[in-house]
Amino acid sequence: MKFDRRTALLAALATPIAASAQTAPPRGDKPLPGGLADPSETIDLWPRGVPGKPAKPPVEKVDERSTNAMLTDRSVSGVANPRMAVFRPRVANGASVLIMPGGGYSRIVLDHEGYVLARWLAAQGFTAYVLFYRLPGDGWKAGPDVALSDAQRAMRLIRARAIRDALDPERVAAIGFSAGGHLCADLATRHAAKTYDPVDAADRLGTRPFVAAPIYPVISMSAPDAHMGSRKQLIGENASPALEAAHAPHRNVDKTTPPIFLAHAEDDDVVPVENSLLLRAALKAAGVPVETHLFTHGGHGFGMTRAVGKPAGEWPELFLTWARSQGLA
Repeated sequence: MKFDRRTALLAALATPIAASAQTAPPRGDKPLPGGLADPSETIDLWPRGVPGKPAKPPVEKVDERSTNAMLTDRSVSGVANPRMAVFRPRVANGASVLIMPGGGYSRIVLDHEGYVLARWLAAQGFTAYVLFYRLPGDGWKAGPDVALSDAQRAMRLIRARAIRDALDPERVAAIGFSAGGHLCADLATRHAAKTYDPVDAADRLGTRPFVAAPIYPVISMSAPDAHMGSRKQLIGENASPALEAAHAPHRNVDKTTPPIFLAHAEDDDVVPVENSLLLRAALKAAGVPVETHLFTHGGHGFGMTRAVGKPAGEWPELFLTWARSQGLA
């Protein structure tokens, strides 16, 4: 699907500068180890006010879980101001990647499923955006669609800014991990769903990723394959079969779903590998291109750093090769 560059240009001109407002990235209780780059910019998704705010908005909290002075492992909960942290390459290849870290829809695992990958992608020439998305258990009016609203809005803002940032508004990929992999797959399969009312010219733009990569993703919302913690946070313990189906990406695949890259470890004891297999089967049935890598060892949550020395640690290079074959870079 070709992107409408004229619409993107008009949206870039009409989108308010306030969309670029700065929000300090979380630090935790200790400084970053030397040599690790911070984001060059943060972009607030909703500069005119976050929609559907609960009567008692959540309070953002950063937890530093690492005991190693040379390693950060922060998680963020209670996101009240959804935003993107931007990592820019020295020499841009014109393509962008929206990154959605996991965390069971109860928090966002910032570093090893977000910032570490963003730094690596920037070194490869990509402009990387780490998404701080709202969590469905925090009482937002959009309920189980609240994170998807933020992902859709993020895609539109990336495209609205692309021309003035000398980037290609068409070549915007999405990557997500675990529950963030669910969000990535939800964006890929329900990109056209109306989850919020338009707020500015950027909302005229499309939200379909050029390609998408759900990594060890939560896909099923039904036993026995569902990750029950993510399911509870997203749709509740007593969700109806209809609600389960509405939020299970493999049940929403159609011919407009973009090409998909999947990576999962067979020994994942948190999100069963069947989740990726369900999505793969649905993609194949719909005729959507899919590349699938299943690793014997890797466990869950390996991200960029926790599978070093294992076959699963090869997934970033495999993704990069595949993405290039799809025309992303």
